Amino acid sequence: MLNNAVAVSPAFSLGRRAMRAWIWTLQNALPPALTTALLLLIWQIAFSQPGASLPTPSIVWSESKDLILQPFYWAGSQDIGLGWRILTSLQRVAVGFGLAAIAGIAIGALIGQSIWAMRGLDPIFQVLRTVPPLAWLPISLAAFRDANPSAIFVIFITSIWPILINTAVGIRNVPQDYRNVAAVLRLNTLELFFKVMLPSAAPYIFTGLRIGIGLSWLAIVAAEMLTGGVGIGFFIWDAWNSSKLPDIVVALVYIGVVGFVLDRLVSAAGRFVTRSATP
Repeated sequence: MLNNAVAVSPAFSLGRRAMRAWIWTLQNALPPALTTALLLLIWQIAFSQPGASLPTPSIVWSESKDLILQPFYWAGSQDIGLGWRILTSLQRVAVGFGLAAIAGIAIGALIGQSIWAMRGLDPIFQVLRTVPPLAWLPISLAAFRDANPSAIFVIFITSIWPILINTAVGIRNVPQDYRNVAAVLRLNTLELFFKVMLPSAAPYIFTGLRIGIGLSWLAIVAAEMLTGGVGIGFFIWDAWNSSKLPDIVVALVYIGVVGFVLDRLVSAAGRFVTRSATP
């Protein structure tokens, strides 16, 4: 009897895991899939008449299926797949967002820790953060005289503000009990920051990072439309000038999927870090 029970246990466990996976699929994957199918059907019906202003999903597939099925083809410096264009844009986002994260966390920690720094810098930052991203592009082009660093600067100046502000709020909200314990343990400034302040403020910081990565992706697409190059933004602008609306639709789907993935990656990193963030 005991041997039979032991022999059945792994199969039973495997069955439970399969059931949980099936339930997860029904609860999380099926609703958006059905919603997407319904929206595609409505889109197909709404624009199926001759002379419609937008292409239907079937036209998008028939005219742009090479873009969908071959994202990494290469036939020249400009005749490349959307995958390569996305990677070019992501390289710029990585540099601009990385610099914004470093500067935003450092300056935000200073503002959150020092009342005088907050009084001196906060009004200036509140003014600068309301400037639209593309308004910085002419200034950056004049300063850097090159499209690539100009686009990176636009990403930086767009994404730094939510990181900076959320970091400052997180540092200000560090419980006084943590500070008292740090004083009793005679922690120096660096130890206080890395062992107490930073872990306690981690949820706020990652909220800012999550907002910042989304703004970075929005900014680079808009900036590339004006600066040119091989990024996804310039591809959309070039397709518009060539009256290739199906290609634009495909590019928009790529942009949305990449933005979703970036958001989920930062969110997952935040959950991993903040799981043990309490000092």
